[in-house]
Amino acid sequence: MKGRNRVVCRRPDGFWSQKRLDAGRASSIHPAQREAQEVAHTRLRPNGGGELITTSEGGQLWARDTVPSGNDRYPPKG
Repeated sequence: MKGRNRVVCRRPDGFWSQKRLDAGRASSIHPAQREAQEVAHTRLRPNGGGELITTSEGGQLWARDTVPSGNDRYPPKG
């Protein structure tokens, strides 16, 4: 599931970027943290879910969120 995980981090220019954890470049850049998190969340859901990791400017872990799959054909009954 490493390829599905996304990270949102603050850039030196003050913008927020979101990218796959194993990518070298950002998938998108946003002026607000909330926007970057929403885009990362919407990209994770249809691709089978994964972890959404938000880091601070210094690179320390700030928040971690598990995003469920959005296309489960056989959801659990309950």
